[in-house]
Amino acid sequence: MAVSYEFSIGSVRARENALFTKTDVEQLLGCKTVEQLCQTLSDKGYGSVADFDDMLERHSAQVWAYLKSVAPDFAIFSPFLIQNDAHNFKTVLKGIMSARDYYKTMLLSPSTVEQSDMIAAVEHRNMSLLPEWLQAPAGKAYDLLAHTGDARASDAVVDKAVMLEMLRLSESFRSQFLKNYIRTEVFYHNIKIAIRGARTGADRHYFKTAMPRFEGFDRDKVVAAAVKGEDALLDVLAKMSSFDCCKAIEQYRESPSAFEKFVDNKLILLAKECCKRTSEGAEPLLGYCLGEEAQKKVLHIICSGVRTGAGPDIIRERVREIYG
Repeated sequence: MAVSYEFSIGSVRARENALFTKTDVEQLLGCKTVEQLCQTLSDKGYGSVADFDDMLERHSAQVWAYLKSVAPDFAIFSPFLIQNDAHNFKTVLKGIMSARDYYKTMLLSPSTVEQSDMIAAVEHRNMSLLPEWLQAPAGKAYDLLAHTGDARASDAVVDKAVMLEMLRLSESFRSQFLKNYIRTEVFYHNIKIAIRGARTGADRHYFKTAMPRFEGFDRDKVVAAAVKGEDALLDVLAKMSSFDCCKAIEQYRESPSAFEKFVDNKLILLAKECCKRTSEGAEPLLGYCLGEEAQKKVLHIICSGVRTGAGPDIIRERVREIYG
């Protein structure tokens, strides 16, 4: 029996109460060891697993299983799931081409393509096993890596394809929030590609291969600046108001990590502002999903800081906004 949005929203609102608050984050920042961090998370409902990564992986699997059981239309999450498909294809392709079996430990879930099908598609060069949006780009990426060994060019083909599909999918749903969120996410994917490429001297062909056109992103202007180098690109980006790009570049000039934090915060605050205020449609479910993902990122940042011996103040500077 299909569930209604009325039921699913009520269920999600109850689950939101378990998301961490800033007080919870402060408590986690007080952990001195990974073992202590795991125990604190266990006390907060993350299970009794001793390994931090395993604990988060299991919790994430439970969250996705819950969303699948409660969402009237689970396809609403497809713009996020296909990003794992793209990651998995690139990982499988490089792993098989280099004959290194450990790539299987780097595959992400959930995804829309079974990992066994992804592996079979590459091993047998049968791209028909993949979704339609990925078939032609996957074949091109395969040929590029096989014939030139250029992993960056191969990745670029897949990256552009997944961004185009994310945009297409977001437009296929009635959620204005999802459209805005995905456009913002894709915009900053492109900005990161442009900055990395400008820093490493990428040519015009690479930028056009890697970055899709879409409303709100002046690709030609960005490419023209990027081929001149990082300084020229930053000067152009600093004058762009779209998606608060000018503010993001201010942060980048402070440090790349400040830029990354700005982007992460912008995305979760977009979800927080829209999804927490909405009492109908898919937005509350999307907000909860993104809130869980943001929380996972914060936990990884805290754990990384604990493992490297960074003090609470240093870790606190790196911690992102949360949804709870």
